[in-house]
Formats: sequence, structure tokens, C-alpha cells
Amino acid sequence: MTIAFHGAARTVTGSKHLLTLDNGHKVLLDCGMFQGMGKEGDELNRTFGFDAREVTYLILSHAHIDHSGLVPKLVADGFNGKIYATSGTRDLCAVLLQDSAEIQRDDAHYENKKRARSGLPPIEPLYSVEDARRAMDLFEIVDYGSFVTIEPGLELMYTDAGHIIGSAAVSLRITSGSPSKETHLLFSGDVGRYKDLILKNPQPVPQADYILIESTYGDSLHQPVDNAPDVLLDWVTKTCLQKKGKLIIPAFSVGRTQELLYMLNQLEQEHRLPALDYYVDSPLSYEATAVVKKHPENFNDTIKDVLKVDNDPFDFKGLTYIQDAEASKALNGRTDPMVIISASGMADAGRVKHHIANNIGDARNTILIVGYCEPRSLGGHLIGGAKKVHIYGDEYKVVAEVGQMRSMSAHGDYVDLLHFVGGQDPSLVRRVFIVHGEYPVQQGFQKHLAEKGFAHVEIPERHQSFEL
Repeated sequence: MTIAFHGAARTVTGSKHLLTLDNGHKVLLDCGMFQGMGKEGDELNRTFGFDAREVTYLILSHAHIDHSGLVPKLVADGFNGKIYATSGTRDLCAVLLQDSAEIQRDDAHYENKKRARSGLPPIEPLYSVEDARRAMDLFEIVDYGSFVTIEPGLELMYTDAGHIIGSAAVSLRITSGSPSKETHLLFSGDVGRYKDLILKNPQPVPQADYILIESTYGDSLHQPVDNAPDVLLDWVTKTCLQKKGKLIIPAFSVGRTQELLYMLNQLEQEHRLPALDYYVDSPLSYEATAVVKKHPENFNDTIKDVLKVDNDPFDFKGLTYIQDAEASKALNGRTDPMVIISASGMADAGRVKHHIANNIGDARNTILIVGYCEPRSLGGHLIGGAKKVHIYGDEYKVVAEVGQMRSMSAHGDYVDLLHFVGGQDPSLVRRVFIVHGEYPVQQGFQKHLAEKGFAHVEIPERHQSFEL
């Protein structure tokens, strides 16, 4: 059999790995969108590198758009097989994929107005809302913790990866040949952090012959999560109480937003939360938070204890969800101190771009980055110290303070990643493939794996294939 890497190969986003079995059946691991890459990303998202009609099964590790965002395009291009996912992943995909389709529709409408004035042909969204709805009909739910048969000779087991609600590492047990031979393949998906604020630790995985492992922070060490509420409080105090400004926090609707709300709730429980207006300005974040609340099976013991005394650990005094666009715009006309949490996490789409554009020129304000940002995204430029940025084609001077909370990552650092593979016997692993990372970071993680005894470690290029 062979495996080909069509996304998240020397880049962080666009996860797509195609396994071709000896019987000719094709198993696609994730179908993610390239994000934060501008025009290059749009071009990459329009070409898979394989024929969607030839894919037999799709197995999703989790619902983040860089892992699931092209599922409707796969369906629109002719895929009609089963999509395997956990219950949490299915529920999140139902809201994330429709939201993605609506954003593409609206962005195309806006862009086509400008193109028409310039005499240019219109552009088409990657897929429609109807494509997203059709995709949901193909989902097949798989529980954690035991192998299920997809077809004779192909078995799947999910284990909790501790990254977001529903996230999973994928273990495949493949039997083929004569005499029959059993091969074990492990795909990490995205590995969460051990001692996460909300989620369980990543769970142990079976011994593998071949491993695909993410490497987003493969050469970094995170700050401890224990003091994250105190760090967040410091930013609220400095910006809103001392400078009398707005604290703008770009946050992914799934995972990061709920962690922020949980920490602010904790500060209120401890009677330390400043009396301010706190806004979650994202209809998707509202829906995603409702999904998170539906899946306590992913919660760790700490939050389960909190639930005994607080029936909603994601709510607190002063919190308002904004869904209406006009109410969102009204925030920009206000000058009083407030906290605004808004998608997207890379600040490259959604309402947060408008908030940044309207507040980046005031030194009283702070833009606080709390997650990974692709270097070419708006968030990436801000973290990189840019003095000027472009938002919707206009140039803005960066006058507002730019901050970063490095403890707030849903991805494990290299110690977490090594812990994840720590139960493997390296002598039994034939090859490790490092995916989902920037190339220099992957090279650093390759050295860490070698130090742990993994002798054959590859860093695939996009569309590169290997015989297994």
C-alpha cells in the first residue's frame, strides 16, 4: 500500500493524507482547508491533488477547519462514501462547515462587486451551503476506545487526543496479502496538551508500524497553563482599567473561545473579575459553545468538579453574545473599556478583522493573540512585529499594543508530543512521518524524535507518496 501527503506537508494547515490499500480502495485521513495563506491558499484549496470520486472512505480526526473544511468540496467533486468521525466531531462539523460555506458565499458576493467594476470575471466559492448539508448525510459515528470494522481487512479505532471536543487520534489495523499480514498505522491528528484546562489528557494509543504525527509546536515549550487566568487578568487590568481601552482577542470559535470563557468564569468565582462588558462577537462561537456543553465525556475531572457547584462554567456576569451584525458594528462606535472575543483566531477572517481595523490606531487598545497564527495571516503579521498591516485592502499603522498568551495553545509542545509517542517501542516503528508544521519546526522535532530512538523519520513534501 502507499500513502500520499496532499496537505499539512511542510505547512501547518490543509491536512489531507491519502492511503491506498492493496485492494485499490483509498482512505483519506482528514480533508482540511489551507488557511491564512491568502491567494496561495485559495489556489491550493481548489485542487486536491487526487480525484475525489476515487476516495472510498474519509476518516476525520477532528472538526477544526484545517482538518475538515474541504469535506463539502470533496462531496461536490464526487465523493459519496462514508465519513467516519466521533460524535463531537460530527456535531461541530454541522455548524462549522455551514458557517464556512456562508462566509465563502458572502465573501464571493463582496469580491465580485469589485471585480465587476474592474471588468473581471466572477469568482465562485469552494462549495455551497447545500454541499455542506449533503456532506453531513454521509457521517458515520464511531465511539472512542475499540476497533470497528470499516471493511474486511480494515479496522478503525479512535482514542481521545485531548485537543478539542471530539478530537481523536486514528489507529488503523490493516490486514492484507497472502499469507495475510497485519499492519498498524497511527495518525495523531492534533495532539492536545497534558493538564489542559478543560479536556482530558491525550489517551494512550496502540503500538504502530507507521506513525503520522503533527508538529505545530515541535520545537517549542509552552508556558504552564496553571497561571493562564492570572495572565489573562493582567491583560484585562492593564488595557481596560489602566489604559481605559478595548481588549480585542481573536479566538478560534472552537476550543479557544471556550477556554477564555472558562478562565473568566473562574476569575468571577474567585471574585477577581473586573466589572466590565465582555462580548463574544461570533454567532459561530455561540453555537460551538452549545456543542461543547453537550459533550462532557471529553471533560477532565477538574471541570467535572466545577460543574457540581456551577451549572455553566462558560458563563459569568457581564457576558453578552452578539449574533446580529448591526450590534457588532455598534461596538466600534463605543470608546468605553470592554473585552471583545471574536473569530477568527488568526484574525484573517470574520468580525474580528473589523474590530482590529477600527481599534488598531489607538494606543489605549490591545490586540491579544491567544493561539497559533500562520505567519502570513493578519495575526501572524501582528505577532511578527509589523508596524503597518493591510486589512480589506487598506493600510493601517499598528498603534495599539499587541500581546500574546503563549500558554493558551490547544496543541501540545514537543514534550507533549514526545509523551504522546512515549508508549511506542521505537524499534518496532518502521517509519515516522512528520506532518502539520512549518518546515524548520519539523526539522527540530525530527531531532527530538531521533533522540528518542525513532530511526526512520520523514518530512514529506506536498503530494509526495511513499510505499509502506
